[in-house]
This record gives sequence, C-alpha cells and structure tokens, in this order.
Amino acid sequence: MSQVAIVTDSIATIPDEMLKALNIHWVPYYIHRGTEVLRDLVSIKREEFYRWLPIAHELPKTANPGPGDYETIYEKLSTEEGAQEIISIHMSSKSSGAYQAATIGRSAILERLPQLRIEVIDTLNVSMCHGWTVIEAARAALQGKSIDQILARIHSIIPRTQMIQTADTLKYLAMGGRIGKAASMLGSLVNIKPLIGMRDGVIVPLGKAFTRSAAYKMMAEEVLRTAGDKGRVKIAYVHAAARDEVLKIKALIEGRINVVEEIIVELTPALGVHSGPGTAGICFYPVEDGEVED
Repeated sequence: MSQVAIVTDSIATIPDEMLKALNIHWVPYYIHRGTEVLRDLVSIKREEFYRWLPIAHELPKTANPGPGDYETIYEKLSTEEGAQEIISIHMSSKSSGAYQAATIGRSAILERLPQLRIEVIDTLNVSMCHGWTVIEAARAALQGKSIDQILARIHSIIPRTQMIQTADTLKYLAMGGRIGKAASMLGSLVNIKPLIGMRDGVIVPLGKAFTRSAAYKMMAEEVLRTAGDKGRVKIAYVHAAARDEVLKIKALIEGRINVVEEIIVELTPALGVHSGPGTAGICFYPVEDGEVED
C-alpha cells in the first residue's frame, strides 16, 4: 500500500472503479427505512433505491457512520496493512456528523495505538466536491508524497471546489432538514427550477430558472466564469436517476473550456434521500498551473 492511507465515506460519491484503483478506503453511511437499517452501497444499491424512492410513503432517515466505524477502519489499516499515517476526509461538518464522529474515532484509536498519525479533514462541501478532494489525495499518496505534501494539496483544492445542482423540487432537502439557507426559495418554486450550491459548508441558493435547459445553461456559464476562457477544470457530472439530464449539461460545457478530467456518477442512496430523484448537477474545480492533471 501507499505510504499514507486515505479514508472517506460512501457519500463522497466516487465511482467504484476509482475507489479500487486509487486504494481509497471508505465506510458506509446508514439509511433507516422503516424498521430496516441499510448500509449505503452495501445493503442498498443505487438502482434499487431510486426505483423505490418516488413511491415511498415516508422519507427514510440517514445517519453518518459512528465513531466506532471510523475507529475500526483506522485500526484495520494499522494492524493489517501497516499504515502509520492516515488522512480521513469528510463532507461538511455543518451538514453531517461524520467529521465529528471521525474525530472521536481518531481519539479512541490513538489511546491504543499512539504511534499513528491521523489527520481528519472537513471539506466544507459534499458529493463529488468532497470526492475530488479524496481522489486527488489518493493520487498523491500513490505517487509517494508525504502526508504534509498531501495535506497541502487537500487544503489547496477545498476552497476551489464548487457544486451546482438543480431538481424539480427542494422537498427532499426540506424534509431531511438539509436545506440550509436555500429555505428562502421554498415558497416561490411553482414552475421554477432552483439552483443550489454550498458555501462555507451550508446549502445556499444560487439562482432560479424557468426550465431545466435554462438552469443547465446557468451552470455552464458559471464554470466558464469561474475558470476563465483559457482555464482548465476537472468536473464531475452528478445525478440521481437522471443520467440523460447530466449529459445535457456536459454538452453545454464540452468544447467551450479545457476539461482535463470528467466523471459521470450517480449519487449514492444516502445523498439521494435528500436531493431526490431527477437531481442533476456538477461538482468542479479549476486546475491551477503546474498541477498534475491525472
């Protein structure tokens, strides 16, 4: 294994093949559906979940992994794989308890294995904005970078990542209590497509459009505005049972800017609970001069 082990959780939304290829270790979120306790991407998969969600009579509850889940994976990496340095990367601490749980798990394992160095990171973002940070950290680890070099890379990327998404309704975010500052849009969404993002770890409104196509054009324009005409970006097209929709966004962006890497991925069930089926959007960040592109 690489010198530094990279840990995250299921809602980083990283494609399965990348998790394996980059040696990314992850723990699942939990979904409480009635009396069932499901493990995100383990006992409930995307296709099954998105078939069921539109006909659900009651929205499932989600829960982040507990301190014991993180303590377990830290211990496994140390005792079974010989890791002495671990970076654990998580979504916004203002929207989930994962960062706090990982921090508690870190304290617990260090009482028994004090030789470990574990750094717990709050990305202040979600979905593939969180995921991009994990991916680039894992690539740096495989290249043999030191833990401090990887941490510097992480902290460079975090403020550059941007999420923009839209859906036909914000009811899933509202029902799940994750709507944040976008609550101001709830009363004016008849025939309106809301655009939301995340700023300082909290969901915020970014604008409104009358059609999905207009919303997608706004997304594309934001990518161009952020990166500049000669800029380079890495972009993930993310959706919830709406692959055809993100392909429309992709068509508006490609050819207009230098996309050095792109990923198309479906949100995990633990995120889909809150966004709802039909959600489509992007998670991207501008690539700076001198950065490795793959």
